[in-house]
Amino acid sequence: MSTKKPQPPTLVGIVRSKDFSFGDSPEDALQLDCGRSLRSVNIRYETYGTLNADKSNAILVEHAWTGDAHLAGFHSENDRKPGWWDAQVGPGRPFDTDKYFIICSNILGGCSGSTGPSSINPDTGEPYRMSFPVITIADMVRAQKRLIDHLGIKKLLAVVGGSMGGMLACQWPILYP
Repeated sequence: MSTKKPQPPTLVGIVRSKDFSFGDSPEDALQLDCGRSLRSVNIRYETYGTLNADKSNAILVEHAWTGDAHLAGFHSENDRKPGWWDAQVGPGRPFDTDKYFIICSNILGGCSGSTGPSSINPDTGEPYRMSFPVITIADMVRAQKRLIDHLGIKKLLAVVGGSMGGMLACQWPILYP
């Protein structure tokens, strides 16, 4: 006889992914550690909770290598799979959306909506494929910083993540103490 309790349903409901784009001009391009730059960069992200008036309650959650920005909730009423950390996000949960504004973005170079090898290279009109530049953890954080600036957040309350997300979380205070 199993004593395992059923998981409570998602507490955040339906969420919509958003896109933030930058770098349309050469001056605004993302400078990479490899010496190249990226133009027309897109960052796909999701948010949960409400950003307070002084924008001091923002927490950035970094996903693992094979993760994505879909942290919690469902994308539609027909969606059967909640976000990958759904049990941790929502009112009364560790990442309490009644207190905190939670942000999760897809990484630069990934395949879930942010600019990566399958994206169109604005210089050629073709997908980057193997010509996509080598990127570093620091490059990924610099791209996320553009998103955080776009949201008007001057300082994050916390940055958390596991696996590759942990490497990103450790890079944040190095680049942006």
